[in-house]
Amino acid sequence: MADRWFQPFQRSDFDSPLRLFLFHYAGAGAAVYHEWSGLLPPDVAGVCVQLPGRQDRRSEPPTTELAVLVEVLTEVFAAELDDRPYALFGHSMGALLAYRMAVALSDDPPALIGVSGWAPEGFTMPTATDVALRDDGIVARMAELGALPPQAAANPDVLALAVPAMRADMAVCASYVDDHAMVDCPIVAYSGAADPLLAPAAMNTWSGRTAEYLGNRVFPGGHFFVDDQALGVVADLIPLLRRHAAAARQAL
Repeated sequence: MADRWFQPFQRSDFDSPLRLFLFHYAGAGAAVYHEWSGLLPPDVAGVCVQLPGRQDRRSEPPTTELAVLVEVLTEVFAAELDDRPYALFGHSMGALLAYRMAVALSDDPPALIGVSGWAPEGFTMPTATDVALRDDGIVARMAELGALPPQAAANPDVLALAVPAMRADMAVCASYVDDHAMVDCPIVAYSGAADPLLAPAAMNTWSGRTAEYLGNRVFPGGHFFVDDQALGVVADLIPLLRRHAAAARQAL
């Protein structure tokens, strides 16, 4: 099962002392982190989490409920984690998943969570009405946010793959009910200066979800700033992972 859910950048990463699990955003797949494979240092193994219903898992039905997805992922992570410190990072829906996985994995918590482009309060979440949009409505929403390049929006084959995944992921997000749960690790946040889905200061609401909030780093760009600012995010995230992984080891 783990082979379907986890896609390491390099097989040699299994020897790296630290691991970074990456959660993709709605409508996408593990391939959105392709650029990160050349940015991570040798001591950090990058592992992309691939959800069903897209890319190499497109033949599998996508999950539409967050609680179900977290339950399955918790079993998969429990079997995968070892004694190495690890971090979780996700953008948009991926940040929601990283947060809820940290809550679920409280017996073996990450050393750090990186959350990007999503906040537990002040983020415009999809609704049941959005999920029920016609296909062209889903396409328009993706294009408006920059998740679908013009050439992709004009390609029926691409849309046939992207729209069902996006609809399912919107349903996952729409099913979320905030319980204000705290996590047992530090959180660092990243956002785009012109993100239309985030209210002013929304990212600072993360301070109420952890005893150690490390602040929000703002980058140029809109909701999908992370696609253009991967180097800057990685340059900030990796030193924090090393520092908090070392602290976690000392606490054992």
